[in-house]
Amino acid sequence: MNAPVSRSDDVLKLHRLAHAGGSAALLEWLSARLGGWTGVVDAGRGRGPATAVRGAAELSARGVRSAVLHAPGSATLLFALDGGRALAAVLEQPHHPDAAALLADAVVPLALVLRAEEAARREERAALAESRAREAVLHLLMNGRLSTAHQIAEALGPSLPEPMRMYLVECRAGRRAEVARRCEELTDGRAWIVRCPVYVRHLIVLVPAGPAAVSAGHDPLAEALVAVAPDCTVGVSGELCLREAPAAYHQAFHALAVARERGERHARFGPGPELVLAAHEAGADWAEALLAPLHAYEPRRPQDPGGQELRATAHAWLNFTSHATRLLKIHRNTLAARLRLVETLLGLDLARLGDQAALSLALRLTPGAWRGNAAAAAAATPGLDAVLRDPRVTAWARAQLSALSGPDAPPGARATIRAWLAHDAQLAATAAALGVSVPGARKRLTRIEVLLERSLLQSPSARHDLWLAHRAEELAG
Repeated sequence: MNAPVSRSDDVLKLHRLAHAGGSAALLEWLSARLGGWTGVVDAGRGRGPATAVRGAAELSARGVRSAVLHAPGSATLLFALDGGRALAAVLEQPHHPDAAALLADAVVPLALVLRAEEAARREERAALAESRAREAVLHLLMNGRLSTAHQIAEALGPSLPEPMRMYLVECRAGRRAEVARRCEELTDGRAWIVRCPVYVRHLIVLVPAGPAAVSAGHDPLAEALVAVAPDCTVGVSGELCLREAPAAYHQAFHALAVARERGERHARFGPGPELVLAAHEAGADWAEALLAPLHAYEPRRPQDPGGQELRATAHAWLNFTSHATRLLKIHRNTLAARLRLVETLLGLDLARLGDQAALSLALRLTPGAWRGNAAAAAAATPGLDAVLRDPRVTAWARAQLSALSGPDAPPGARATIRAWLAHDAQLAATAAALGVSVPGARKRLTRIEVLLERSLLQSPSARHDLWLAHRAEELAG
């Protein structure tokens, strides 16, 4: 025969369950032990059996700690917790003889574990709120709203570094917290860290620029971060101002593509001419004229997106394609509808790589909105080809494409890129045009990524700049 269970055994069991399984495990065991419904009822929210809820309200109103409510064939035992809640058990008559004592013993461990669980939920909500606030700062930086970004960052801490380098760390999603802690240690808490809202494996880190990170072949922070785990890879931007955060992100992303193919698993962005600098003088008026209908657009309904929101949508889609839904926090159907409206307003076909490249360049050349006369500007402004014929743009294009014909270029590099651009950067169509398999085409482009030190297959991709460079070269030829 089994020895009878003593009250002390039950008390020990209650504390073990509260420690190991929380309130759910404790209540489940009580229900099985007593042979009836057992749970926490809240008089204010009305959760639980009606009799138990009324009893909890009575306990709270009368200021008593326990009560028993009888009904035909059943009894409801109640013991007060805090905040208008009560531990209740609805049991058939006759119920377990030790039910009242067992429930009384359960009140203290249950109250403690409920408080611990509520504290954990509050901490989780606070962490989520901070993560969203850091993400908001990143959005503000990418959209040039530095003053507001500084205000929010000061409240969260630390201050945004100026000047800075951007480190883009790729690792398993479960390791991002570990990498962030290591980064805080290595920078004495001066790094500003945010989880990438688009790629769950990426961590974005803004680090104060300094002498320790100047050496091209040696980066102590990147070396320490890749040492956290074998799957960690780091791309590093050049030294830039905060207002250049979008350029820093693109640089770090391109460096990350190179780092994946290197044994040391980290790389710094290779210096090179910037298209925006080369095309600014020749292309600023063209960009404003192209985007004028977008900037001047006023929605018919207040809830519909305006010109600036459509601009942000187009920019996000050009950078992240379908992943833009994660960045913008919108449904894919909403993204598709907004892009169709952008196409209509600007007279573009965004399925074509050439139109994507034109819009990308125009957005980069016009950091702010413009509200001039769209019709007059369009009539007086030359087209994209005129911009690309500018000698400064021609020089930029030749510098961009020179590596494809250099001694380190793999066989057929230029032909591969030409076919890829001609087929709107679609891998399957490119493979068919080259007469190779899709994995074969992908392998060729991966080798060219390392050659150009630019990301091609993953967005943000250099495909728009490469299309513009090829077009500029054609026009110069």
